[in-house]
Amino acid sequence: MAMTIHCDIVSSEEEIFSGLAEMVVATGAIGELGVGYGHAPLLTKLTPGPVRVRKADGEEDVYYISGGYLEVQPGVVSILADTAVRAGDVDEAAAQQALQQAQSEIANQAGDFDYSRAATRLAEAAAQLRTIEQIKRKMGK
Repeated sequence: MAMTIHCDIVSSEEEIFSGLAEMVVATGAIGELGVGYGHAPLLTKLTPGPVRVRKADGEEDVYYISGGYLEVQPGVVSILADTAVRAGDVDEAAAQQALQQAQSEIANQAGDFDYSRAATRLAEAAAQLRTIEQIKRKMGK
């Protein structure tokens, strides 16, 4: 049996995953981070994107988070996210539309344009599409 760590993924609305995992992979502020059994304690900010959880039975689940924090304590990894959804529940058409709208807003800036808000929406839509792409690759589509 593989060495495992308990993983909790929680959004502001609900607990989306709680169970044993061999490996948890998320995107932190300075790049992708993998956490497994015996990892040193850690606290890091997460950027919008996919979180992959390879469970104790060998299956891998993918979730989308809009940002948040990852905390590693002995035997436990916790992801506290603003928004967290199962990757299969992400609406690809809506994400594509949000991406195009944000790109258009950035390209055609008006007088009362909020660049940081448009850039945030662009990053979130791109992260949702990356998450969907990972699911498609995993399923061989």
